[in-house]
Amino acid sequence: MNRGTFFCIDGHTCGNPVRLVTSGHPNLKGATMADKRQHFLAEYDWIRKALMFEPRGHDMMSGAFLYPPCTEDGDISILFIETSGCLPMCGHGTIGTITFALEQGLLHPKQPGAVKIDTPAGRVNAEYEQSEGKVKWVKLLNVPAFLAHSELAIEVSGLGELVVDVAYGGNFYIIVEPQANFKGTEQVDADTLIKLSREVRAVVNAKVDCIHPEDPSVSGASHVLWTGKPQKPNSSAANAVFYGDKAIDRSPCGTGTSARMAQLFAKGQLHPQQEFIHESYIGSQFIGRIEEVTEVAGKAAIRPSIQGWAIRTGTNCITVDDDDPYAFGFQVI
Repeated sequence: MNRGTFFCIDGHTCGNPVRLVTSGHPNLKGATMADKRQHFLAEYDWIRKALMFEPRGHDMMSGAFLYPPCTEDGDISILFIETSGCLPMCGHGTIGTITFALEQGLLHPKQPGAVKIDTPAGRVNAEYEQSEGKVKWVKLLNVPAFLAHSELAIEVSGLGELVVDVAYGGNFYIIVEPQANFKGTEQVDADTLIKLSREVRAVVNAKVDCIHPEDPSVSGASHVLWTGKPQKPNSSAANAVFYGDKAIDRSPCGTGTSARMAQLFAKGQLHPQQEFIHESYIGSQFIGRIEEVTEVAGKAAIRPSIQGWAIRTGTNCITVDDDDPYAFGFQVI
């Protein structure tokens, strides 16, 4: 039995991969993308593993499927897939997906220059600039972001005590700022950050519950955001975001930037309409901003925007066949 053939558009958003899958969509049940995400996880997660993991993908691979809108005024829906799972929201993935879909004629918004997107995390609105067929930038108005846990003290093997925050920006992020036992991302190599992140994530999830108050299917702190000094003089802050089991985000991370802005807002260090230029581990940048102050289940929250760019690098056709012993992917940790 041949499981399927998947045509894909490959590219990257500010350095981090995006694979837009344009065929082989499973027929998902549910009224919302949150419902459809649960159906995908229950019956079709093999597609994610086959397309994201080796030998067809790699540890940093991230992708998406486009679906019809779930709302009357929506333009499109997005289902996110990557090595870390089927995410509620992915900022760099949305920027790349919208860019490739517009450039390839897969998306025709009702209002040129604006896209209303249904995601598992909720409604995300986007603005974009397109000239001569090329999308120059995409700006997302993300779902509400908030600080979930503040100043958690944890013990990390070989490092000692760390004090961390947990914030939500579409996914839950454990945020580690420079302190006595962590001097900043500029002083730690990526391999060390990856090794530390696995333990930090496990310890935090064992210590506190990270559950979205309005959607209990969104649970668990899946990402670790390490901070440090930026390389570029116009950057407001820098980060290295860990996800999956071995990945450091090459982009500044859209939902991570949202979570970081929510954390800084809660601590009085970032204000509405103040520009926040967030730098990735490789030096690429997103432009963030707190567009409005709101609340989630009575908790103070923000509506953040994130602006970035994406580049299409090629197309491919991927076959997943049961005769292949590695049809459903693997990892070497």
